[in-house]
Amino acid sequence: MLKNYIKIAYRNLLKNKVFSLINICGLALGMMACLLILQYVVHELSYDKFHEHGQDIYRVVNDRYQNGKLIQHGTITYSAVGPYMKEDFAEVIRVARIFTPGSMVIGHQNKQFSRETMIMTDNDFLQMFTYPFIAGDPSGALEKPNQVVLTQSLCDKLFDTENKNYHDVIGKTIYLNDRESLFQIVGVMEDVPANSHLHFAMLGSFSTLYETSGWSGADNSWLTSDFWHYVQLRAGVDHKTLDKKLEDFSHRHLKGEEVTGSEEKFYLQPLYEAHLYSDLEYEIGVIGNGRTVWTMFIVACFILAIGWMNYVNLSTARSMERAGEVGVRKVMGAHKKHLIQQFLTESFLVNVMAIILAVTLVQIFQPVFNSVIAEPLSLWTLLEQELFSFNVALLFLIILLGGALVAGFYPAFVLSSFSPVKVLKGKYAHSKSGNFLRKGLVVFQFTTSVALIIGLIIVQQQMKYTSEKDLGLNVDQKLIISGPILTNWDSTFIDRVNSFKNTLKEHGYIKGTTSSSRTPGQNPGRFFNVRREGTDEGTYFTMANIGVDYDFINVYDIDLLYGRNFTINDHDPDWDNLNTILVSESALDMLGFQNAQAAVGEAIMIYDKRWEVVGVIKDFHQKSLKHAKEPMVLLPTYSTGNPISVELAASDIQNTVQWIEGEYKRFFPGNPFEYFFLDHQFEQLYRAESLFSKVFGLFTSLAIVVACLGLYGLSSFNITQRIKEIGVRKVLGASLVSILRLLSKEFVLLTTIASILAAPAAFLGMKLWLDNFVYRIDLAWWFFLIPVAVMMVITLITISTQIIKAALSNPVEALRYE
Repeated sequence: MLKNYIKIAYRNLLKNKVFSLINICGLALGMMACLLILQYVVHELSYDKFHEHGQDIYRVVNDRYQNGKLIQHGTITYSAVGPYMKEDFAEVIRVARIFTPGSMVIGHQNKQFSRETMIMTDNDFLQMFTYPFIAGDPSGALEKPNQVVLTQSLCDKLFDTENKNYHDVIGKTIYLNDRESLFQIVGVMEDVPANSHLHFAMLGSFSTLYETSGWSGADNSWLTSDFWHYVQLRAGVDHKTLDKKLEDFSHRHLKGEEVTGSEEKFYLQPLYEAHLYSDLEYEIGVIGNGRTVWTMFIVACFILAIGWMNYVNLSTARSMERAGEVGVRKVMGAHKKHLIQQFLTESFLVNVMAIILAVTLVQIFQPVFNSVIAEPLSLWTLLEQELFSFNVALLFLIILLGGALVAGFYPAFVLSSFSPVKVLKGKYAHSKSGNFLRKGLVVFQFTTSVALIIGLIIVQQQMKYTSEKDLGLNVDQKLIISGPILTNWDSTFIDRVNSFKNTLKEHGYIKGTTSSSRTPGQNPGRFFNVRREGTDEGTYFTMANIGVDYDFINVYDIDLLYGRNFTINDHDPDWDNLNTILVSESALDMLGFQNAQAAVGEAIMIYDKRWEVVGVIKDFHQKSLKHAKEPMVLLPTYSTGNPISVELAASDIQNTVQWIEGEYKRFFPGNPFEYFFLDHQFEQLYRAESLFSKVFGLFTSLAIVVACLGLYGLSSFNITQRIKEIGVRKVLGASLVSILRLLSKEFVLLTTIASILAAPAAFLGMKLWLDNFVYRIDLAWWFFLIPVAVMMVITLITISTQIIKAALSNPVEALRYE
């Protein structure tokens, strides 16, 4: 029986090639889009799921309040927090503090590599997180000072490991930055997986910071706050219950604002939320956007649903054509269940063909998709993952089979319900409920399409706004060179940097140079103990800070509102001799100055050190437009780790960079020359949004194509059913325009209804997305009107070619058999 069903279904598909092709292609495109988007969604949702104890690991988050105002919502906090939590709460069984010394130069004998990321952490880190070892014992790998664990890739760079002899590396020493800082290798671990929010090339023992380096603030300090903390709770402990105890924990150890000058609030963030649901400052990990991920998942579901709706629409629309077949088969003894089985078999056959075509299309377009999202994803990797605790391959199979069943059931039910007497007498007509359903499905398809177009326009306008908005500084044509970290700090370092800068300025294609502790786009430092001289010592404010030289505001085109810029005489290698600062305009009101003129010449206290305000600068965006501008203070400081910004002319950039490299190596021998362009760093600040814009645009286009395929098939069939009517109207003198108006008005009406429904849904959804930005566009009326016009034009183009063809045909041909 099944073989007969398949044979009949196959013949029916061949008999109606156009409709079969539209059905299969529409479903295949929907499935392809769904599979590609699912790869991205499942990858994003899989972050950190490979850790054995992941469900019990949490990150300590620290909110700081000053004068009743939230001044920092971040991931860094004091070095004492983790150890005291373990001591105070039985629920906490492991604690790992993390400190990042930044990119390192690492070497062994004559091999040296730069920009290798190091994490310094407690030994509990390797018991909490699951990073398999290739060689060495993880149980005590980071207990002693100056111990290091290398990842496999870094080990391969430093040593001859072609024979996988990683155990021979254990016990050898490497140097970091200078050859005097030696670390013993105690382990080699597998490379950190791509779906880990923590990424590093090596792990160093945390005790090195305070036992070898002598940094007392790194161990059990309630004042030094440059550390990340991860804790592991006992299995089954509800972290929200522990959160409630942390308020008392803060008051007990920090005594309100007495210790730090700020009110500190702590709470726990689940590890599984760190990648997608973090709005925190000073992030250490790779951060995505949960709203983006779930939006794309919903888009994937909608596109697949549109494909299935096309099938339902076309199948039920062709019911008149199949009515005779059903009537004859019922007269010959076929039962209703047999007819339902027959039509469901056709539905499954179409879906199977669509799946095969979809998988083929995924393989073809996979490289293009991977280049857009910058991730090495694949269909086969996807099918091995889990989503909602189900294997993706099994889940997708269930969805497809369920969809085929649902999409096929209604047409099967409608077709199998025909009365053979009415059908054979020619009295069968489409039911009103069937027509209403088809129109409802068309409205849903186009509501989705219009909403997606509205969303796409708003996303692109916001991205355009972020790229064109005046940041208060100029980031164009800025080459950023890594600081000479291997050069010793001494009394001559400032003169050496200035000599290097002056040499670069002599080049015809270099407009200026500057050294600073942070470049625009990076998180600034913060001072939490700032007050105006002469004010109450109990009232403190928080200000962002950057150490800069006397060329900084000129190179970055930052406006000086009043006073003067730094001069070369403001700088000194001795911190105690520094006493001048620049402040931003937003700091004036906070510190109680009436205007910029009133602030210049006055003094402010920063951690009880007196600084004279010599100039006031205009506010600028140090970070992305997702963050508000902060009151800022610029200090006249240098450091060996400070990057050097070089403003280039637009001509002959490649040769200019090569010349700069030669001069850099002459002034700072032994230091690696590494650089990037600042505009690229700013682009990375919007990586998640840029990716969303590209992927959203791609799949919005696919959704429109799938919807138009269905519209084309449905309108084609409707016109075919009305071909005699068209012939009669032409014989009676109807014009082409009147026929075009008559046959298109129904679809225009459906598109209009869809547009009315789409506008409020798109408004609410995009308003929620725009809430990610402090600085954002206003929602203009044309954002909603243009998509309606575009969809109307697409609708008319899709159906008008067939209407015109039918209207221009010879009416004699349509009426001859009558």
